[in-house]
Amino acid sequence: MSSLEMLTAFMPILAVLVFLVVMRLPATRAMSLSFALVAFLAWSVWDVSAQRLWASVLEGWVIAASIMVIVFGAIVLLNTLKVSGAVSVIREGFTAISPDRRVQTVIVGWLFVAFLEGASGFGTPAAIVAPLLLALGFPALAAVVLALVADSAAVSYGAVGTPVIVGIGQGLSSPSDAEVLQIAVTASTIDLAVASFLPLIMVMLLTRFFGENRSWKEGLGAWKFALLGGFSFTIPAWLVVQFLGPEFPAILGGLTGLILTVVAAKRGWFLPKQVWLFASDRTLADSMTLTASATGLNQAPGCESRPQLPCLVSDPQNRPIPLTLIQAWSPYLLTALLLVLSRINELPFKEWLTSVQWQFNQLAGTDISAGFTPLYLPGSLFILVALMTVLLHRIPLRETAQAWSLSLKVMWPTLLALGTSVPMVRIFLNSDVNEADLLSMPMELAKLAAQTFDVHWPLAAPFVGALGSFIAGSATFSNMMFAEFQASTAAAVALPSHWILAQQMLGANAGNMICVVNVVAAASVVGLVGKEGQIIRYTLLPMLFYIISVSLLVWTLLLLGFR
Repeated sequence: MSSLEMLTAFMPILAVLVFLVVMRLPATRAMSLSFALVAFLAWSVWDVSAQRLWASVLEGWVIAASIMVIVFGAIVLLNTLKVSGAVSVIREGFTAISPDRRVQTVIVGWLFVAFLEGASGFGTPAAIVAPLLLALGFPALAAVVLALVADSAAVSYGAVGTPVIVGIGQGLSSPSDAEVLQIAVTASTIDLAVASFLPLIMVMLLTRFFGENRSWKEGLGAWKFALLGGFSFTIPAWLVVQFLGPEFPAILGGLTGLILTVVAAKRGWFLPKQVWLFASDRTLADSMTLTASATGLNQAPGCESRPQLPCLVSDPQNRPIPLTLIQAWSPYLLTALLLVLSRINELPFKEWLTSVQWQFNQLAGTDISAGFTPLYLPGSLFILVALMTVLLHRIPLRETAQAWSLSLKVMWPTLLALGTSVPMVRIFLNSDVNEADLLSMPMELAKLAAQTFDVHWPLAAPFVGALGSFIAGSATFSNMMFAEFQASTAAAVALPSHWILAQQMLGANAGNMICVVNVVAAASVVGLVGKEGQIIRYTLLPMLFYIISVSLLVWTLLLLGFR
């Protein structure tokens, strides 16, 4: 590669970092500029034909449409729960488990995300949990950052094991089931030593950047519960992949962790001594206490033991809350159930939903095709649950119409951002067909990295996986794209391939935190369109922790002779 060709290959990454992170442009402008620049360089330097560029744009629009369905479904479900009053009831339910925002971060932001990732994947967890955290009273920026960071370790086994079964399984040349399983077990073993600490990183990010005192120490104060949350996922996931295979580690690990942490929080086990709240929580509590004193409203029983919380009943007559906690949670529980049932191959639901396909072959006369299954998309299930919630919660037609209208209005900036970012990604990936006698841009970058690191390839292998997720927006696609390359590089430098391919998987997980498509989608559902660069600046730190830890750990183990 010449210097100009190298710059062209790096441009999708450089443009996003410069426009989004450095210049802090909103995604609607940053991605439009990045798309135009990448398309021009692909045509003028990489010598990709105009016909193939146009086909890549059309393919990108088809993929963006499927993402838009997911985003809209998540938004309309949240707005439906808001108008029904379910969000308020859910918030009170978590306060009853523990008012400490660090504890809520571990339970909701880490373990519920892991469960949803195992059931669905493809950006769904952040689209559900970010607005849920927002509804619980977390700042919008904190909600989306925590959801993106959490949607990482479980990604290895997302969508019932798709990144392993499809990503690694199809990315390698005819691997045996035993080889794929060995790679998955190795990845889970590494995660025991690395991903188990991600909840602690999350609570430290929470207190340092979103707390009143901007303190790392306040996050460390919850280290016992954070590590409980980390290991209560990684240990069950490791056991499941050992004995049951790669389909259910995230689902069962997330579910096990949820049960353990909720029981521990309710019984006061491993909890920090001091309850940590946002400044806005105390302000709300003070204002409600003053209101109670002025109006004569009664406090609910037990509030005297929790003076830091707003604990007022609705009126002196103690009228009951319209929705019970189970009723309020029922839409989310129903969503999780439908996602799991529709992803299990042994059940008929997957076949029914995937029977309807919209396929677009040979776009613009090229070999590029695109399509999606509208009924199988997680967003379609979100919309179905939102409609069912209208009946279950008896929401008036007028309020239902308001929820849907508001959801549609906030979609326009997301449409523009995804309509340019996804085509840019497809140009990057489809650049393998060119007149310059070059590989695709990502493969040329990976080849350059392999030549640079040689026998120290374990230090770079996870970064290649992260590159794939960052650009493609999918750990599955990253694994499919780079698995054979990683295996070939491992063989060339006499390293065991299962360690390197495990690093590929974990790097792809980490890249999910800063993936442009996921960031744009998650920002949209919490009303932070235009703040995508700021989100990436926060998620970059835990992403680097994950990748560098995996790199150093495997490099050290291989130096010590572990094979």
